[in-house]
Amino acid sequence: MTTSTDTVLATGSWALDAAHSSIGFTVRHLGIAKVRGSFTNFETKFVVGEDGKADIEAVVYLDSFNTGNADRDAHVRQADFLDVANRPTMTFRATEPVLVGETFSVTGDVTIGSVTKPLTLDVEWGGVQEFMEGARHAGFSAVGKFKRSDFGVGPQIPGMLSDVVQVELEIELVEPK
Repeated sequence: MTTSTDTVLATGSWALDAAHSSIGFTVRHLGIAKVRGSFTNFETKFVVGEDGKADIEAVVYLDSFNTGNADRDAHVRQADFLDVANRPTMTFRATEPVLVGETFSVTGDVTIGSVTKPLTLDVEWGGVQEFMEGARHAGFSAVGKFKRSDFGVGPQIPGMLSDVVQVELEIELVEPK
């Protein structure tokens, strides 16, 4: 759903500019503080068709989980949380092509292991700008929330760690040549 002026983007496959992109998350600990982290290894697919709509997909490599605390990160990668040995990726696939505008929503399916659940991302379009050597870059920010318990991630100990995880994306893409 687009809520303001539509944006016309060049057709083709837009490449991820990983140096200017990030996938972060926030989860509450003990109900009193937010723990922030990121996934440092991910890929995107953003293909604009002749109709101006984009097919959107992403793969996040769960072993790239990083909160800046090596002991915690190693624990969260283990079987009782992310179980990266058996569930190495989290994927997102938009359920239908999206028309980009200043603000819009992307509804898709998130899969971790064998579990797939819907997720809606609220997106703020950053626009398109020319970068070095004439390459045009496009950017957007997106946020969404899901429940860890829906995917069997981590023990459910009330009051210890929130079930709700907020994801925050900053994505920059390079226009096809």
